[in-house]
Amino acid sequence: MDALNRPENLREQFDRFRANWRLLSLYERFEQIIALLLSFTIAVIIVISLMQLIKTVYALLVVDAFNPLDHAVFQTVFGMIMTLLIAMEFKHSIIRVVTQHESIIQVKTVVLIALIALARKFVILDPETPPTKIAALAGATLALGITYWLMRDRDDRLSMLKQRIEEQKPLH
Repeated sequence: MDALNRPENLREQFDRFRANWRLLSLYERFEQIIALLLSFTIAVIIVISLMQLIKTVYALLVVDAFNPLDHAVFQTVFGMIMTLLIAMEFKHSIIRVVTQHESIIQVKTVVLIALIALARKFVILDPETPPTKIAALAGATLALGITYWLMRDRDDRLSMLKQRIEEQKPLH
């Protein structure tokens, strides 16, 4: 069990959330409630999708003699898995809004989710897909990848700068 999911840390997070709740403006409270409702809704969708995935894999194993080399089977199973991963990443980004009191979902997270969605699209592509569509998807993937890399690089530099500033502060 990682440190974030230990009961004492969850309790500490809840206590911090409750203490900070009093400090929030009416609109910030509205944002927090919406984020929690969205998170709950996505969690329900994830559970239903996982049950559907298990049902599909079970049917393929028992009835259709699961053959992962069959392109249609591969597309179905891994398309469903990638969809679950996208939903989980999306839910994680919404939870981050609540737990870290960020006011909006970060652009870097949206770019990451878009990259995962494009990866899913490549996995489920029909073999008969025209080359122009593949080139367009590849261009979008490249553009998003470069954007994500630049944003991550910027965040890394800002983090290092903050760390250097903290190291230079005199102790009182």
